[in-house]
Amino acid sequence: MKKFMITAAMAAMLMTAATAYGNIENVMAAVSSAEKTVKVADDKETTKTAVDKTEEKEAKAADNKEDKKETTKIEKGDSLVIKTDDLSEDAAFYPIEVDGTEMEVIAVKDAEGTIRTAFNTCQICYDSGNGYYKQEGDKLVCQNCGNSFTMDQVGETAGGCNPYPILDDDKTVTEDEIQISYDFLKESSDIFTNWKRK
Repeated sequence: MKKFMITAAMAAMLMTAATAYGNIENVMAAVSSAEKTVKVADDKETTKTAVDKTEEKEAKAADNKEDKKETTKIEKGDSLVIKTDDLSEDAAFYPIEVDGTEMEVIAVKDAEGTIRTAFNTCQICYDSGNGYYKQEGDKLVCQNCGNSFTMDQVGETAGGCNPYPILDDDKTVTEDEIQISYDFLKESSDIFTNWKRK
């Protein structure tokens, strides 16, 4: 369809162009050259579209790396259990639901092997709903204000614009696992009231 429309437009100009080019054979040569140019442009556009689609798939795959875990419902008497063997210097995101409130916990090992935990919401930006973190390189970046934090800052500081910490008193850590109780999660659920990460 596209080739026909271009050829028809050129054919409509054929009579007008014949005078400028001197004869019909020169006009046909010009039309043929123009069609080849259009084909090259179409091929370049097709290649660009294929590259764009590949980049889009890679971006989705990166997002899915964070989102691959299913939401775990934590009920009264339960705890969120995180296996320490599953942790590395890449942040792990644990989506949970506590009494109908969707929440998320971040767990990571810093460069020295210390396990760090925090809620995936910013202490300042949480009320906006967009104050959650995504890993970009070796940092966590707030999706509301853009502040970034290294893994050794996770769970370290209360107050300020950083991930809402889950401190040692708020969890039980053994060699094999971390347990965060329903009671503590429920008590903290209000910081996720406006949370919009899906």
